[in-house]
Amino acid sequence: MQRREFITLVGGAAAAWPLAARAQQPIPIVGFVHTGEAKPNASFVAAFSQGLKDAGHVEGQTVSIEYRWADGHLERIPALVLELVRRPVAVLLTGGGDVPPLVAKGATATIPIVFVIGDDPVASGLVASLSRPGGNVTGATIIASELGPKRVEMTFELLPHVSAVAVLLNPNNPQSAIDSDITQEALRAKRKEVHLLHASNGEEIDAAFRALPELKIGALLLIPDPLFQSSRTQIIALAARHSVPTIYYTSTYAASGGLLSYGASFAEMYRQMGNYVGKILKGAKPADLPVLQPTKFELVINLKTAKALGLNVPSSLLSRADLVIE
Repeated sequence: MQRREFITLVGGAAAAWPLAARAQQPIPIVGFVHTGEAKPNASFVAAFSQGLKDAGHVEGQTVSIEYRWADGHLERIPALVLELVRRPVAVLLTGGGDVPPLVAKGATATIPIVFVIGDDPVASGLVASLSRPGGNVTGATIIASELGPKRVEMTFELLPHVSAVAVLLNPNNPQSAIDSDITQEALRAKRKEVHLLHASNGEEIDAAFRALPELKIGALLLIPDPLFQSSRTQIIALAARHSVPTIYYTSTYAASGGLLSYGASFAEMYRQMGNYVGKILKGAKPADLPVLQPTKFELVINLKTAKALGLNVPSSLLSRADLVIE
């Protein structure tokens, strides 16, 4: 072999080796742990994936996602989080309340954690402040309790003559007690009879709806909870069967046949957190990414459901609706 051919051969091999090595490098793994079930939260997963894509990452190509669902069993969260931490993952996204991020924060001080929650992350100890989270944790919060009184106002704008109202909450969710107290206070300020109903599983949700006729309930308000999101189809069907006007906290309910929903877009929050995860994979630090809060809230009214309940939706509500489903 001539010297020139040898140099060319060696040079070509040297140039090709880094490419081959890079091709064999494993792509980063993102852990996704949620208190709910996969199917009812599919729209949130899609929004998260879109946020990742917006940040330059495509699932299965530049990043791998490991999904873990607790299916409504909060006691499973520590094992699911620990499994992902030991994997180890490059970033951990948590959803479905503050239990997953709190468990994750206790499990690792090095793996970046991104959360989507409905309460105050400063009060719960997740972050030092909204603008400067500090540590390895950041995310998005909707602070759902602040929206309870607004849902009460809309309830009586739609149903001005209702005298007895039920509030449904999951007693296993600590945040639910805070949200419920605020909602009940707003109801009592209107001199309404308030009945508090508890449900921590599907059977108890059924039982709560069976109690409504005897209590002569004219309207039902749901307190935000991952269990209720996972049980969305069941709850909407029960509301229709018992002919009880029910007010929800996110648009997925009204889009699925619920009467009226008012709240921030959870899907938008997950999209933004997908973007945050993408930034962290490129080197950003959670401590430098401020906790995001929604700037837009959606009022969605399902006129088909209103008609089935024999309700006339006032023009004052219709004119403010972001979406009217006919």
